[in-house]
Amino acid sequence: MTGRVSPLERADIDAGVADRIQASFPRAAKFFTDDAPPMPPVLGLLALHQAIAGPWLAFSAALLDAGVLETRTRELLTLATAHRTSSDYIWQEHLPMAAAAGVSPDEVDSIAGSTEHGWSDADAALLLAVDELVDRQRVSESTWASLSACFDDEALLEILFVVGAYSCLAMVLNSTGITVLEERA
Repeated sequence: MTGRVSPLERADIDAGVADRIQASFPRAAKFFTDDAPPMPPVLGLLALHQAIAGPWLAFSAALLDAGVLETRTRELLTLATAHRTSSDYIWQEHLPMAAAAGVSPDEVDSIAGSTEHGWSDADAALLLAVDELVDRQRVSESTWASLSACFDDEALLEILFVVGAYSCLAMVLNSTGITVLEERA
């Protein structure tokens, strides 16, 4: 699919914007070096809107690098949200991160709906919370009780923010037509 909004290429991103992106999202620094790998289109898309790029990337960095959830838990939430919002971009970007965090291929297949998996009570509650948040923008009382048995208040809030952030990003990526890089797909 050709995008409805074309992300900026690395060479077209103003140096000041590139500096702000890197300051807000340190993981992006590798994409602005002389021997940089291909830049993810999402960075070029965000560079189009300087007022949003920095705060959004700082929020994303907080979820990725400063959150209280275990990495595996965050990646389960992210993959489930990507699947439920039909975001191939987020799905493809997070598959390697999920694998590195210990999400098994069987679990990935189950999230994608192609197989069944015997989830722990905590994981089942997380996946149900994603479904409820995407469908109704709220977690039911019964699911909240299940989550509360496994997570403290700080983690509960982070669960909501992870699903909310990736749902928002999916809306932007799906609507603008941004797709994964061929080299990474």
